[in-house]
Amino acid sequence: MPFPNIDPIAIAIGPIAIRWYALAYLFGVILGAGYGYLLLRNQRLWHRGAPPFKASEIWDFAFWAMLAIVIGGRVGYVLFYNLPYYLENPAQIINTLDGGMSYHGGMLGLMLAAILFTRSKGGNWLSSLDLLGAVATIGILLGRLANFINAELYGAPTNAPWGVVFPTDPLQVARHPSQLYEAALEGLLLFLVIRVATHVFYALRKPGLVAGIFAIGYALSRIAVEFVRLPDVQLGYLYGGWLTMGQVLSLPILLGGLILVIYAATRRENPLRP
Repeated sequence: MPFPNIDPIAIAIGPIAIRWYALAYLFGVILGAGYGYLLLRNQRLWHRGAPPFKASEIWDFAFWAMLAIVIGGRVGYVLFYNLPYYLENPAQIINTLDGGMSYHGGMLGLMLAAILFTRSKGGNWLSSLDLLGAVATIGILLGRLANFINAELYGAPTNAPWGVVFPTDPLQVARHPSQLYEAALEGLLLFLVIRVATHVFYALRKPGLVAGIFAIGYALSRIAVEFVRLPDVQLGYLYGGWLTMGQVLSLPILLGGLILVIYAATRRENPLRP
């Protein structure tokens, strides 16, 4: 099927052009913060009725979250995906006009920002990671849709009827729309799973559980989609014609998620603690 005729530039005012990818970051943070506000305001969802910080402080956190995502995403890309190039061209590290952002790096930056912000407010840092797990799927969904609009990070050739011919593909063959697979799995499906966990099973009452569910869901989805997604050109496959950097980086996330779920599920309350 042909690629939808969508201009990657969403808004152009004179020499100023705003791309869909930039809007995805912006609205991902705004919508995520809005959903986070609703979660924080509903104190009965949280362990001992205590969210990690006040609902009114979510917009302060959103500012730091935006910086953390951009800085972490860029640093992650430089370190994980193209370090030799940037060692030879250090001035290009701050040049993001041609893309170059890592979801794993952005996630690590966001986690660090959440922990530091919550500790400054005297809250439970594990609960802050739970909050991130509940809202991050919104940003991932929008970000992957923006990847599709930009015709980047597409998949391997396919004969499936939903294969897409991307205008940026030099071979002009139908390919897996792997961006949409990730949007559906890491974004929409994982959001629904976590929504059930938080509002039906009250998973936020066990600090670390929602964060663990998110980490496991994200890692498994990413590892699965990587099998039909083309690896980064400068890296290629790391082993056996199938192992990618995205899969390697997802393994510690999967392990961390399993540890969090086990910890949260087996943790016993201290009866002496108020």
